[in-house]
Amino acid sequence: MLAMTTCALATQLSFAWAADPEVVKIGFAGPLTGPAARVGKDLQNGAQLALDEENARHPTIGGKPVKFVLVAQDDQADPRTAVQIAQKLDDDGVVGVIGHYNSGCSIPASGVYQKAGLAMITPGSTNPELTKQGFKNVFRTMGHDGIGGVVGGHYAIEQIKAKRIGIIDDRTAFGQGLSDAFEKGVKEAKGNIVARDYTNDKAVDFRAILTRMKGRDIDVLFFGGLDAQGAMLVKQMRSLGMKTLLFGAGALKSNTFLQIAGPDGEGTQDLEPGPALDQLPAAQDFAKRYKARFNQDVELYAPFAYDAALAMLKAIHDANSLDRQRINASLAKVNISGVTGKIAFDAYGDLIKPPYTLFEVKQGHWVSVKTIGANGN
Repeated sequence: MLAMTTCALATQLSFAWAADPEVVKIGFAGPLTGPAARVGKDLQNGAQLALDEENARHPTIGGKPVKFVLVAQDDQADPRTAVQIAQKLDDDGVVGVIGHYNSGCSIPASGVYQKAGLAMITPGSTNPELTKQGFKNVFRTMGHDGIGGVVGGHYAIEQIKAKRIGIIDDRTAFGQGLSDAFEKGVKEAKGNIVARDYTNDKAVDFRAILTRMKGRDIDVLFFGGLDAQGAMLVKQMRSLGMKTLLFGAGALKSNTFLQIAGPDGEGTQDLEPGPALDQLPAAQDFAKRYKARFNQDVELYAPFAYDAALAMLKAIHDANSLDRQRINASLAKVNISGVTGKIAFDAYGDLIKPPYTLFEVKQGHWVSVKTIGANGN
């Protein structure tokens, strides 16, 4: 009788244990309101899908069942808000953070995470200054502009055969940094930049700048900024009779660009971080799972957020601990195959040998043209 009672009690305890796994919080930070909200939600969904799939496997840490919960916070794409959000996530007891999206948010927020010993993986911030700070808790799942912008500059001269280049940036940490790197690449390739101007990330009328660019007879216009503004730019270029090619790097390719630019966007080219996802079986399968879970298509960056979450989860499992410092140390050694390719970090937290893919608008759709390695080949 005692044996039967003990067995029944053990069974009850086992069921109770399985029913009450420890909640492990992983933070998410990005713009969930405002002009970039669709991108922020796409990122959030990508991270959430990774956690959902992991929870379905009934994970354990240190021999105890756990459930991963995504704690999402809206940084409004505002640097001051981002710092406040970073502190809130620390106070909420998260063990790591997926975010932020904007470089202008990630850079100041990273200081908060560094003091808290919190690992952060950004799926969208590409300004080189983020990892140049030397923090051991900062990582990213896409190539940075110091590589991509330079590759783009070489491509404009060596492949597009641009003769007279104009540059416009939106004066954000992302846009200006990207344009600086692009200019560096053009100069390395012995190209000719005849004009450079700037706007801001809230502007909607670019005709004065474009008129000046037209007067300089440019044949390629590089825009360092986000997709919605790029779409307005190309429409206004066409209204002014400019036949100039609009070229970007990691900013233009989205459904929003196509919707706003319409037929005017035909021929626009954009060099995106990552492989040609439209040609990878793993990415196509991810898109199906994403659609089934959220009843919408991938906007743009969800695969990078998914891979960031995968890397974070792998680090937690490898550390077999919820200790922040152990997770940091484990994350630095992560080496996995994600939706966007191999995820492994160098000493700065940047991806090792990140690829870039050139996309072009053809018949109203973004089509991958060529994948270019970090060495420009």
